[in-house]
Amino acid sequence: MTNEPTYRADLRRARQALVTAELADTPADRFLAAHLAALRVAAALLGVTAQRTGRGGPVDVWQVLVRAAPEYAEWAAFFAATRGVWQAVSAGARNVVTERQADDLLRDATTFCDEVSHRLDTAWRQRPARTGVG
Repeated sequence: MTNEPTYRADLRRARQALVTAELADTPADRFLAAHLAALRVAAALLGVTAQRTGRGGPVDVWQVLVRAAPEYAEWAAFFAATRGVWQAVSAGARNVVTERQADDLLRDATTFCDEVSHRLDTAWRQRPARTGVG
């Protein structure tokens, strides 16, 4: 059994998506991979901060993020605003995203990942030590 917090696996998957974005041949592929990375970062953060509501059905990760971690509201709004382009590219409209848009999204997803990783790692290190009693 490892002492590694579970969010680190989510952040590793996010970083893998960032590498995929960096290596992508087209702006569309770079955009999709960067968007996936941002979603994985949000999932890691929500895994630590969100309370389980028990409600089923589709949820908007960015709306949930704002409620669970309001300090990331600007990031949530930014990534939510990319949804339309993401949907178009996912549906096959490969020319709706420019090289600049893809590069900007990759840069922003990387910054988001770095910020969340730093926050979660700091919180993990500062948590009260558990005793072996119990």
